[in-house]
Amino acid sequence: MGSWTTRRRVPHSGARVPPADPAPSGTDDVITALLALKREAGTTEAAEARRLLSDHLQALGFRVDVQRFAFSTGTLNALPVFGAGLGWLTILMIPLLLVAGAPSWAALAAWVPGLAALGTVASGIALGWAPARGEQREDANLIIQRPDALINRWIVAHVDTKAQRQSMAGRLVAVGTTVLGVLVMLALAVARVAVVPPVWLVSAASGLTLAASVLCSRGRLRGRTVGAVDNGSGLVTALIAAETSDDRTGFILTGAEEFGLVGARILAQQMPELVRGRDMINIDTVDDAGIVSIVSHDRLGSQLATRAAQTLVLSDVQVRRRGLLPGIMVDSQAFARAGARAVTIARLNWGTLRRVHTSRDTANGMNFRTARAIGAWLGSVR
Repeated sequence: MGSWTTRRRVPHSGARVPPADPAPSGTDDVITALLALKREAGTTEAAEARRLLSDHLQALGFRVDVQRFAFSTGTLNALPVFGAGLGWLTILMIPLLLVAGAPSWAALAAWVPGLAALGTVASGIALGWAPARGEQREDANLIIQRPDALINRWIVAHVDTKAQRQSMAGRLVAVGTTVLGVLVMLALAVARVAVVPPVWLVSAASGLTLAASVLCSRGRLRGRTVGAVDNGSGLVTALIAAETSDDRTGFILTGAEEFGLVGARILAQQMPELVRGRDMINIDTVDDAGIVSIVSHDRLGSQLATRAAQTLVLSDVQVRRRGLLPGIMVDSQAFARAGARAVTIARLNWGTLRRVHTSRDTANGMNFRTARAIGAWLGSVR
């Protein structure tokens, strides 16, 4: 990652966290306390997690500022709403594809605009500008730096957790099934302009898209989780880095990431001077199995990923650069869109994805070896 040479004074914003009840004194004690909390955004346990983090980081000599915001849990309805619409659109398509007397262009005319409308509505729900049924809550970002610091880079991790009816692996299966079903149905709609497709083929395509509809419906909240790997591991990395980092390194601990990157998007919108042109290293889901991935989203992020890959050396662990898998969202996306040199560092495999976003995401069997090693590396970079 090399050295960061652009030195700019970062203005403080929001409320400063006042000292509260005594927090655990050591980093390991704070980590243990954090991993006992089911930190869903907008809950008292998420607020308690921020208090623990704030008290500990202030004890290390940092200033902690709070950026509060409101959000709706309805953003998680985007995928289920898309799935429901896809199911109804599929039912409409069956007679348009099979009935010989239907206009040859009708299936294509229904499928393409219908998908465009569904995509627009789902995107609007996910980004918060389309109405969706949900609970209104408040959460916050923590902006952490040493007093009067000249910040060169930000280390980012989200505080909140989420449990759903499907794991992250289930979401990826849902997205993959949806993409495949949409493309097959589109091919049939195009073919219908010339010929009526066979019943078995329409049945298979319809079954695929209806299965996708059911899988997408499983994206609603179900219970809560301590989120040890997602993203307790990111908090471990940040806390370890904070122990040895110099005053040119700041930390941003975002809220409501699991509800559509809400905290990151609001920070980028309201405080663009903290983001634009900065190096932002997001840490999200660092398991002790799998390959360490450095994910970038654009040319600027690719430059930072290259620098990071050249200096991040972990024993017996492969480090590689890559793009983001479809269906996964991370805070660095929001920061990259706002002009930052942004990457996300993660370590995971399919087994990790099967635990993430479920109550099985606990610290049982985890020692956070990789998270600690990455934190020590980040803290040592000058």
